Amino acid sequence: GVDDIDLPTCKEKGIKVNYVPDYCIQEVSDHTVALLLSLIRKIPLANRLVQAGRWEMPAVVPITRIRGTVLGLLGFGHIPSVVVPKAKAFGMTVIAYDPFCDKKLFEETGVESVDLDTLYKRSDYISVHAPHTPQTRGMVNAEAFGKMKKGVYIVNTARGPLIDEPALIAALDAGQVGGAALDVVMVEPLAKDSALLGRDNVIITPHTAFYSIEALDELQSKAASDVAHVLSGEKAVYPIGA
Repeated sequence: GVDDIDLPTCKEKGIKVNYVPDYCIQEVSDHTVALLLSLIRKIPLANRLVQAGRWEMPAVVPITRIRGTVLGLLGFGHIPSVVVPKAKAFGMTVIAYDPFCDKKLFEETGVESVDLDTLYKRSDYISVHAPHTPQTRGMVNAEAFGKMKKGVYIVNTARGPLIDEPALIAALDAGQVGGAALDVVMVEPLAKDSALLGRDNVIITPHTAFYSIEALDELQSKAASDVAHVLSGEKAVYPIGA
């Protein structure tokens, strides 16, 4: 992402800005599905109970069957399109909202394109994959939660500010949201007194979805290579347009 770079100033000063949009597609899609499965099967909760000496199956009920449920993808770029076959392998039906996505991608992946209200209404689980822009900041808010199924699960491996955190906390308290799995939060690192902590139905990882040894090597080599292209007067592979 380039949401922390002052693109207008770069453009004004003639500074070329490049990025690497395709270095961690497999890692983030894997992490997305891992978070969702952990949330549905309540694996972190079950592990904590056993580690504390409690072998109590009733403490983790209810758990619902995955096959036949609906996963809604909010955004349908590189990463969520790779989430699709992984989710379908578990028997999920996948729908997605992305007004900017080429309709051909929906057809190729066998994913139904829906409007945002339909996504909220039909999804048992919602995974957030939109970029962080002024238009998307806080888009998953109290109004959005109110349109979702009661007990919906939310996964976010995109950018923390896409979700209105106080609204999410309120929805968790009210039971409107059944659980959340977050790799990103509004302010990182997460505050030690955050109301998201200490909940059995919330999983938080410290912005690690992108990481693998291979992904980091790919990121660094592609970034350096593109810098070399620009400094050599060649066309950049990954220009932002500044």
